[in-house]
Amino acid sequence: MAEASERPVALRVAIGVAAVLAVAICVSILTVKDLARHGGSLPGGLFLAGVLLALARGMYRRRYWAVLGFEALLAFQIVVTSLALVVAETLLAAGLCALSVGLAGWLFWKLVRVMGSIQSGERDAAAVATEANQALR
Repeated sequence: MAEASERPVALRVAIGVAAVLAVAICVSILTVKDLARHGGSLPGGLFLAGVLLALARGMYRRRYWAVLGFEALLAFQIVVTSLALVVAETLLAAGLCALSVGLAGWLFWKLVRVMGSIQSGERDAAAVATEANQALR
């Protein structure tokens, strides 16, 4: 298992964001009276919360697929928020959209390096295992 010091700041931020969003979705599911009226559904909310929790757990374990999946969600959020920025009617809405795009873009960029280090670690481990197997022959 990876030590906490082996997790870069960007990875810890991503784990926290995914976990907090999952908890917030669960709280909203439990507190909103009529989800369908507000454009949501119980199964959809539970599915999204489950996906976010799985991604948070996978990122905590430094799994490449989890970081890649979270980056895909970040990219989707950046695109949607950029489109919302185009139609923002107030300065506050435009500022919040720009802030969201900036923070998500920063996290996306920082996670690219994390993915590289995870992947190189997997390759290094595979190379060591291959060399050990060859030495045993």
